[in-house]
Amino acid sequence: MNITWFDTTDSTNRLCGELPLDQTEEWTVVAARSQTAGRGQQGNHWASEPGLNLTFSLLLKPTFLLPARQFGLTQAVALGVADYARQRVEGVSLKWPNDVMVGDRKLSGILIESRLCGGRFAAAVCGIGLNLNQTHFGPEAGRPTSLVLLTGRHYDPEAELELLLTALQRRYETLRQGRTAELEADYLGLLYRRNVAARYRYHDRELTATATGTDDEGHLLLATAEGVQLRCAMKEVEFLFDD
Repeated sequence: MNITWFDTTDSTNRLCGELPLDQTEEWTVVAARSQTAGRGQQGNHWASEPGLNLTFSLLLKPTFLLPARQFGLTQAVALGVADYARQRVEGVSLKWPNDVMVGDRKLSGILIESRLCGGRFAAAVCGIGLNLNQTHFGPEAGRPTSLVLLTGRHYDPEAELELLLTALQRRYETLRQGRTAELEADYLGLLYRRNVAARYRYHDRELTATATGTDDEGHLLLATAEGVQLRCAMKEVEFLFDD
C-alpha cells in the first residue's frame, strides 16, 4: 500500500483522481493534513481544521463489479469506516447513503467518484473525511461530532489511517469475494433511522416516513405515515432534524 501525505492540498479526491490508472497501484492513498476545498456529497464542502482530522482518498479498481451493482462498493466502504468507528465508540450507524453517524451527529463523510470504461468499472476514488481531534466546528459543518468529543482521547492521524485502511480492506475483500448478502445485511443492520418514524423533505414537501431499507440500485426506501412507499434517489430526499 502506497500512502502519500501532503501538508496542504485543495482536494485529495482531485489529486487521487488525476493519477494515471495504468501506472498507479490499487490501494494508493493520498492524505492531507490540511485540505482547503474538500468535497462531500451533492457538492457540499467538507470542513476540517488543519492537522486535527483524517482527510484522504484511496484508489480502488473494482473491475470485478458490474456498474449496476456499484452500491455494493458504497456499502463496503461505509461499513469499513463504521467498523473502525465501532471499535472506539458505541451508537454508530450509517446515514444513507454513506455518512457515519454517532447518535444524530456526523462523524465521517464519504465521497466515491467512479470511472467507467467500455461499460465496465475501471476505478473508484474514495474520499473519506473522519473527525478525530476537532472540538469546534463552523455552521457549515452541519451536525458534526469527533472522536475526541466522544471519548475524551486524542488520536494520531497517521496511526489511525493505518487502522482505518485495515478495516476498509476487510470489507473490500468481502465485496471482491461476492459475499454481497453479508454486506447488505450488515448495512441494513446499521441503517440510520431504520424502522423509526422521522421527518424528511421529499421533492420540496415535508413528510413523516420510516426508512425500511435500500434497493439493489442504492435507492433509499421510505414508507410514509399514510402508507405510501417511496423509492428515493440522492437528490430527492433530505433528512430533517428537530434541533
